Amino acid sequence: MSEYSREQRKPRVAVVFGGRSSEHAISCVTAANVLQAIDRDKYDVVPVGISTSGHWVLESGDPERLSITDGKLPEVDVTAMPVLFGANRELVVSEPGQVPNTLGEVDVVFPLLHGPWGEDGTIQGLLEMSDIRYVGSGVLSSAVGMDKHYMKVVFQAAGLEVTPYVVIRDRDWTRDPEASRAAVDALGYPVFVKPCRGGSSLGISKVNSLAELDAAVAEARAHDPKVIVEASAKNPREIEVGVLGGLDGAPAEASVCGEIAVSGGGHDFYDFETKYLPEGEEYTALSVPADLPEDIAADIRAKALTAFDAIEGEGLARVDFFLDADGRVVINEINTMPGFTPTSMFPRLWAATGVDYPALVDRLLTLAMTRPTGLR
Repeated sequence: MSEYSREQRKPRVAVVFGGRSSEHAISCVTAANVLQAIDRDKYDVVPVGISTSGHWVLESGDPERLSITDGKLPEVDVTAMPVLFGANRELVVSEPGQVPNTLGEVDVVFPLLHGPWGEDGTIQGLLEMSDIRYVGSGVLSSAVGMDKHYMKVVFQAAGLEVTPYVVIRDRDWTRDPEASRAAVDALGYPVFVKPCRGGSSLGISKVNSLAELDAAVAEARAHDPKVIVEASAKNPREIEVGVLGGLDGAPAEASVCGEIAVSGGGHDFYDFETKYLPEGEEYTALSVPADLPEDIAADIRAKALTAFDAIEGEGLARVDFFLDADGRVVINEINTMPGFTPTSMFPRLWAATGVDYPALVDRLLTLAMTRPTGLR
């Protein structure tokens, strides 16, 4: 497409959501809110769903269908028309037995995919190979941000304190589980057992004794054969910060700090139910901004920017910390594609910082539209 014809139309945004990971439903919920927030007077929007089987389809983009309704989780409509990216960044509807129909050139992709095959650098690599601009971090930073093991290695190299941890790979658990049990035992209890490359609190268990470990590892391995076990911080407060890339070459910015407190209902931590389901809301208190001394809040915000730079983040991220009883700030993780659901912390943090939801989405698209393609 010529520069002249491109100037005669609105930028075309492909909002890609769903995916093959266990976080498929949360990706759909995130997409429902982003689709509502995009300014249709400014952008031409094409909703593209990826089914759990990996099929790409042209979705309706109906926010109600993509929301959690009566406890039922949404999913991509696998019967919708198949789509693919053709030459010259064009999106093509390719239904069996029909002549392919070109939807036009895509200017930017908003990949609202959580977990493996989406947030881990895989779709970012596909888009890089196709020379298509997209929202969020690149291949390496997405991969590092997804893998909690290598994330900690990078954070430690940047001078950030992390929780002590043990990695249990598939070969470790298969060949010598006793060695893994001993290593976890040395951390001291309680510990948190997690899929190493997962999110949305799926597959995470709090373990209070060695007797509970095997079941927790099995639960985590159902989501990822690589498992990480983390020592629990001392009576921690959970503090989160949003990061946004700077416009026109300016440095990244950090939001105000937010705090999450979970109690009651049998919930020991911020799990899937308390994050996303209405029945979990009564057990969760979200404080934005967090009640923190000014110097501690400034320190946490600075550390969030250090973490973002350490993985060479782009666009956006949410950075999670523990503030323990001794006043130590310990980084928990970075999320390079945080949720945008109504209860998600990332949009709440930026709203409290002065950037409302529509403005937040617009800024991310603006950042993506101006990013260079190719090696940089």
